[in-house]
Amino acid sequence: SNGLPSGRDFFVCDFFAEVHKHDLASKEHPILSLSTRPDRRVQSYEHRGSEISIIPSVKGRATIFDADILIFCISQLMAALNAGRDISRTLTLTAHDLLLATGRETSGDAYKRLKDAFERLAGTRITTNIATGPKTDPVEITSGFGLIESWEIVRKTRGGRMVSVSVTLSEWLFRAVLSKSVLTLNRAYFSLRKPLERRLY
Repeated sequence: SNGLPSGRDFFVCDFFAEVHKHDLASKEHPILSLSTRPDRRVQSYEHRGSEISIIPSVKGRATIFDADILIFCISQLMAALNAGRDISRTLTLTAHDLLLATGRETSGDAYKRLKDAFERLAGTRITTNIATGPKTDPVEITSGFGLIESWEIVRKTRGGRMVSVSVTLSEWLFRAVLSKSVLTLNRAYFSLRKPLERRLY
């Protein structure tokens, strides 16, 4: 284990007819890479008086296709909230369900591709600042976080078949879910194969 929570701290994904949702924050800011090659550039922007920097790891910045994993997780959490169920930041699901829901192949090098996507999502760090307090004596708070906090893939040593996947979302994304700061996506979104088409959508 990589220090992931256990027992009641997990949310089990079992909503398979959920409406797809994405968080508004990562759609508003250009956090995700549109490149199919590793994008290791540091991007910095100013937004409404605050600064935001997206700092990739050596694996590159999370891509717009990696975000399908976040869409699946957020959709599961929103479906549970709408059904009146308790949720947590850590989701556990079968690898097969995740691969199917995000339009990924379930055989071949699926493990490597999923592992790479998790590493980009966890390795893409966001640093931002916010001014708070009275106007006469404001305080600036600068914080940094990843899109996901941690992940774990369990697979059979013989044959390499993936059994289960656990993902812990960042507090930032989880707060977006709790506040229902989400965007409903048409199912046709997942048929868009060009990164720019997805960004424009």
